[in-house]
Amino acid sequence: MKRLGTLDASWLAVESEDTPMHVGNLQIFSFPEGAPETFLRDLLDRMKADFEVAPPWCYRLLRPGTLGRILTPVWVTDRKMDLDYHVRHSALPRPGSERELGVLVSRLHSNPLDFARPLWECHVIEGLENNRFALYTKMHHSMIDGISGVRLMQRVLSTDPNETSMLPPWSVRPQKTRASKTDSDASIPAAFAQAMEALRIQANMAPRLWQAAARLVQSARHPNDDLTAPFTGPRSVLNKRVTGQRRLATQHYPLSRLKALTRSTHASLNDIVLYLCGTALRRFLLEQDNLPGTSLTAGIPVNIRPADDEGTGTAISFMIATLATNEADPLTRLDTIKTSTRRAKEHLQTLPRQALNQYTMLLMSPYILQLMSGLGGRMRPVFNVTISNVPGPSDTLYYEGARLEAMYPVSLIAHGGALNITCLSYAGALNFGFTGCRDTLPSMQRLAVYTGEALEELETLAPPAKPRGKRGAG
Repeated sequence: MKRLGTLDASWLAVESEDTPMHVGNLQIFSFPEGAPETFLRDLLDRMKADFEVAPPWCYRLLRPGTLGRILTPVWVTDRKMDLDYHVRHSALPRPGSERELGVLVSRLHSNPLDFARPLWECHVIEGLENNRFALYTKMHHSMIDGISGVRLMQRVLSTDPNETSMLPPWSVRPQKTRASKTDSDASIPAAFAQAMEALRIQANMAPRLWQAAARLVQSARHPNDDLTAPFTGPRSVLNKRVTGQRRLATQHYPLSRLKALTRSTHASLNDIVLYLCGTALRRFLLEQDNLPGTSLTAGIPVNIRPADDEGTGTAISFMIATLATNEADPLTRLDTIKTSTRRAKEHLQTLPRQALNQYTMLLMSPYILQLMSGLGGRMRPVFNVTISNVPGPSDTLYYEGARLEAMYPVSLIAHGGALNITCLSYAGALNFGFTGCRDTLPSMQRLAVYTGEALEELETLAPPAKPRGKRGAG
């Protein structure tokens, strides 16, 4: 048995019919040259063959009965997995467009996972135009976060287009984890020992956490402070109650375009991402006459997992930054975002690594409590929208000779946060996945178009600097 961490267990605590807490990944492949008509059928047969199912794919949730009031739930290994249930074959009407693919994935993502089974599904989707197919995989957020999910899926793929007889995703396990020996022990003595160790760390870190909390309170009391605090964003249409139906929109841009803008504007890639999202949201809300007078704020997940740790639990902290949606001038909007993210990073860097988990729970506990108490979407949000940027593989990858053309993140939303924007880099491109509530945010797919127009506008206002010519000799 493997005990869940506190943050992992919190995703289970807020699971509901309207707010399923699973995340997904959509991969689009092109068929290998000369692939037979039976390529996908053969692929599915190999995927369902008698391979060992590795962690975390083999984990099933076990709630410890009456002890559940004291202990967190635990993962147990499911020895009788039904791969025919977890691995499914779908088809678009040929030739299926990317819009039709988005509609299908939106419906698949709307369906909750079966908690009596390991919490994942994989859908192989045929019929996509231009001789392509798709792979949509979803897994509960208590099992995996964005960074570890990308790392795990990356290990399934190969840089060799000629490699075949490859393992399915659920037979590939993380190479390395920094989990302690007690992580796999769900006994009462082990839980007590872990609790005592957590109390010791919290006691040691309490002064630093108190200083960080006091700094956020000071920022909230002084609206002109450059550090954006929780609960300073306005109530907006993004922060209403949600239903269980999801909508997915996608967009992708060459990283070279975005990096050229980072140089000409002296901004980070994350700053440019926030600018594109903030500008698109400003236009989207203006068209609905719903733009608040004060700026929307973004909750930005920050990876705190060591580079050599390939564990699959949640290992994130959070920053909050302004999107400057109340600024009409684009360059002023970008400058405001740059200042806000710099202050947020400086604030997070004042904390030692050992305190980041406690700080994350301190920052996110009001959000979790809103959801658990039913107040999510009924009061001022902790922040208005979640925006994250997940680094992905830089090399072109293949599966059974099929070239991976693009991959898009499909995330979760909750009451009080009807929109999630996640970016994932791959092979020289940045892929945007917009996940929203179909009923709360109709026509949400316009946001994908508006980010493209925001990019073109910024390239006009801040054109890339011309390379300096070499000075001649003499």
